[in-house]
Amino acid sequence: FAQITAEESEDEPPPREEGADARLSERDAAGGKNEGAVTEEAEGDGQRGGEEAEQPDQTPVLSDKPRKKKKKRKTKKTSAGETLEDNDLEDIDSLLEKIEDTNGLSQQTQSGIIADSRPLLYVEHRNLNPENELKRYFGARAVLGDQRPRQRQRQYVRSTWLTAPKNTWPRYSKTGIAMQLVDTRRGVQYFTFEHHREYQQVQFKFLDAVESMDPNNIVLLLQMNPYHVDSLLQLSDVCRMQEDQEMARDLIERALYSLECAFHPVFSLTSGTCRLDYRRPENRAFFLALFKHLMFLEKRGCPRTALEFCKLILSLDPENDPLCVLLLIDFLSLRAREYTFLTRMFQEWESHRNLSQLPNFAFSVPLAYFFLSQQEERSELELSQARERAARLIQLALVMFPSVLMPLLDHCSVQPDARVASHSFFGLNAQISQPPALNQLTSLYVGRTHSLWKDPAVMAWLETNVHEVLRMVDAQDPLVEESEHKRKMRYQSAPRNIYRHVILSEMKEATAALPLEVTSQPVMGFDPLPPLDSVVSYTRPERTNHPSNESTLSLFFRSLLPNFNLQGDIRHDGDEEAAAGQDLNQGVNRLMAAMRDMLANIQFQEPPR
Repeated sequence: FAQITAEESEDEPPPREEGADARLSERDAAGGKNEGAVTEEAEGDGQRGGEEAEQPDQTPVLSDKPRKKKKKRKTKKTSAGETLEDNDLEDIDSLLEKIEDTNGLSQQTQSGIIADSRPLLYVEHRNLNPENELKRYFGARAVLGDQRPRQRQRQYVRSTWLTAPKNTWPRYSKTGIAMQLVDTRRGVQYFTFEHHREYQQVQFKFLDAVESMDPNNIVLLLQMNPYHVDSLLQLSDVCRMQEDQEMARDLIERALYSLECAFHPVFSLTSGTCRLDYRRPENRAFFLALFKHLMFLEKRGCPRTALEFCKLILSLDPENDPLCVLLLIDFLSLRAREYTFLTRMFQEWESHRNLSQLPNFAFSVPLAYFFLSQQEERSELELSQARERAARLIQLALVMFPSVLMPLLDHCSVQPDARVASHSFFGLNAQISQPPALNQLTSLYVGRTHSLWKDPAVMAWLETNVHEVLRMVDAQDPLVEESEHKRKMRYQSAPRNIYRHVILSEMKEATAALPLEVTSQPVMGFDPLPPLDSVVSYTRPERTNHPSNESTLSLFFRSLLPNFNLQGDIRHDGDEEAAAGQDLNQGVNRLMAAMRDMLANIQFQEPPR
């Protein structure tokens, strides 16, 4: 130790901030090594390995000796520690990608599809951060800029996975939300959020503010309770309607932060075995905040991060899928070029979920196989198998849902050839004759994913298969008649979660196809189309209803003075006749006092000279 001290004293001590840079950079590097080591063990221990692998920042520095030597080395190498640190970040990202490719988690199978040993809905912490995806596209320097030095001088804040707290946010304090473990069955844990008494009082005030139809009342409520989740969700919708996208996104991130701070200690985002019941009103805010955050990420150009959030929402309730993210997950997979995930999901879930009966999966899965068949790094056997599956599945989709083709070509500004345009199978009758529920699904799919079909290679492949389907129709293939019978029998009415998804997605093509019973009722951003079988844990106290048999004079004074009550308080003791005279006297006294107050407050202005 004496030698180390003497050796360091020969050089000038590095600046304080630069030393912090070196320590931070070194800790990142140590974390990267640790993460790689744990990832290799993840195959044997999925949940624990996944969570440990994503915690590089918690690696303790066990010895001062190597740290001091490394710090000294870094100060000699470069005077600008920032450049080295950003390069380290990029190196860590590239190392992680190499580790993922070579750690044995993905093996090639004989069918040409990559078999992943992890669960289908496994969520990686690293992919929940949009900055990691943006850094892969543009580099760390372009994304972070001058952000890092400011963050180091910031006070300590709680580390979170879903979103990073910002300096502009109000100071966080306990809001009155907690999470409880309700049950554990067959290795699956069921949780629920709970509202404490003080949070319930704020919730009642929020409902009053919503009924007032004045957003300023919600703003005032948020100034007093800056982390009230439903207020943040509702005000975010207001900001979005006023084209203030940045504020709308910031409010959603603040709601996610508030909910994550209330997580139960054993609640895991990555394991895929934690469930939340959407029928409980306290849980709905978490589903909706995740969905709205996902939509902002997709618009921001982060489809891979959005896909990870989509998997997270689906893992919270995969059986019921209350926000119907199955209608969205295929689009995000194609945008993020995660074709293997989409084909794997189709193979694993088709038998028990009938995914091919949803137009989005019927068309997106063959498109994913087509894109896989264009990847030159695959073997010839894999490419030919992908081409065969793509052709077979797209033909089945066109036979089952012929009404998709013409709107899709119209959105892509493609003119069909004479044979297709004149054939009755894909004509206008195909769209008019289909049930309303199917019309909503096809409109949603075409409006959302038409941009993925504009590639000339995709259009040429589609044209070939359309002509093959017309040959089957002309040959009176029994499959065509069977599919028509299925269309008429199914899709009579859509379940409530599909309506909820259409409302949240705000695709005008699909919203126009919603039935009248949905569009005629008011839809609130903090709870669109609540389930009919809600599990209510606490109820809002009834507001005092004024008697309807009031006199005209009493109604007149009520309009002037809202707190005025001529009849007095309603008695519950049953002795109403004996107290009638007293009530009348009290009512008259109140009336006279109100008259005096009103006359005293009247001021006459002199006419202007």
